[in-house]
Amino acid sequence: MQNIIVDAHQDIAWNYFQNGRDYALSAWEKRRRERDPIFLQRYGHCMTGLPEMLLGRVAIVCATIYVAPDWAKLHPDETVLYSTPQEAYEQGSRQIDYYHRLADENEHIQLVQTQGDLDAVLATWDEGTELADHRLGMVILMEGADPILEPDTVEEWYARGLRVIGPAWTQTRYCGGTRAPGPLTDLGRELLEVMASFGMVLDISHMTPEGSTEALDIYNGPLFASHANPLKFRPEAAQRLLSDETIRRVAERDGVVGIIPFNLFLVSGWQMGGRKDAASMDTVVAAIDHVCQITGSARHVGIGSDFDGGFGSESAPVGFDTVADLQDIGPALAARGYETDDITAVLSGNFLRILRAGLPEA
Repeated sequence: MQNIIVDAHQDIAWNYFQNGRDYALSAWEKRRRERDPIFLQRYGHCMTGLPEMLLGRVAIVCATIYVAPDWAKLHPDETVLYSTPQEAYEQGSRQIDYYHRLADENEHIQLVQTQGDLDAVLATWDEGTELADHRLGMVILMEGADPILEPDTVEEWYARGLRVIGPAWTQTRYCGGTRAPGPLTDLGRELLEVMASFGMVLDISHMTPEGSTEALDIYNGPLFASHANPLKFRPEAAQRLLSDETIRRVAERDGVVGIIPFNLFLVSGWQMGGRKDAASMDTVVAAIDHVCQITGSARHVGIGSDFDGGFGSESAPVGFDTVADLQDIGPALAARGYETDDITAVLSGNFLRILRAGLPEA
């Protein structure tokens, strides 16, 4: 079977509520509509949409619930914000309801809440199936846990379909994060304990080094970093990217690191608005290869595009115009000498292993 792809991170609901981007429309149709230069400067040219996902053989995506604290907003027109836990809860609830509505209204989208759901989606990509048969499976991931009012309310979110939690984006009540240093809090430790009781996947992306180090020590459930490149490629981003030691620790837990095709996390010194050709497919493959070299195998690396998560195609390496171009990573790895089984593992198998471990059977 031709390779499928698992993309471990897309802010689909946030894009709908913040920027009115309808996921059912192609990226190209959204680009046709999005012409305002200020908007494009802030959010970039759209890269994602259901048509490109299906054409690019992206079978599974971790679709996020993402809400920012109002003190951390990046642009003056941002509206998906909160100042209290209750506001975070309400915004997060709108987003998870949106995913259920997407699945209800579109025959090509299915929420993945169980191993049976996962198998049903993957079966639509079997040899001999047609494009019209293919479905996109969405696993719901919360990026920044403040919508969870208290750890004991994880049960409510789990019942609504949440399967992966990243305690931090920037600082939350649970852990320090990007631009806001700090460790796991007592509430964060309690959150991890409750998550483990449900067998949920922990996402250490955006957690501070001290927070992720403790989480790797104490969390006994499945885990990954959905979108967090090696620090080697951007050494000035120590609060956001992963040191070689952390990558090794993730591998010791049989976890996976998702590589982001984003120039800001691939090229030292690059700034938003910089040259697209500062990075290329070779740069992305080098980041993947670095994780393989550090961990000793291709078992611990995958793709977490974060496309349209605050940047657009002009900030992605040459060769990446829409999410459909993720499929070109496979041939690039083959040209680098990677064997077929290892390529399959990078494109889908590694993240599928972790997601399956975090899903109930039925």
